[in-house]
Amino acid sequence: MDMTKLRSIPLFSGLSKKELREVARHADEVDVPEGKELLKAGSTPFEFFAIEDGSVDVRRDDEVVAQLGPGDFFGETALIERGVRNATVTTAEPSTLMVMTTSEFRAMASTMPSVAAELQRAVEERCAAVVAES
Repeated sequence: MDMTKLRSIPLFSGLSKKELREVARHADEVDVPEGKELLKAGSTPFEFFAIEDGSVDVRRDDEVVAQLGPGDFFGETALIERGVRNATVTTAEPSTLMVMTTSEFRAMASTMPSVAAELQRAVEERCAAVVAES
């Protein structure tokens, strides 16, 4: 994963070069075609995504409830809780995504707990903001 691309994602923009290198070591970059289902409501979470380029539709009960684009992230329940996915996410156009599995997040957390804590804090803040808007 390219550190420059990671820095373009607001969630990671405040990290130092050393911290970005560590995150990049644990993340992968994937190119995904339009119409690809990335997450399914009710499934067990195993990964977290951030959008570098493209967009995704977030659906609940077959209704689009949000469209996310570059800089946005989703699948954060994989990092902060052990519940099930609460929405289905599908690419709305060809997209480039950063993906990190829960096992890679835990590995990063063991070597750089401060970075993992910062990412988890940012995710929790975003989740709280979404709940407040509902």
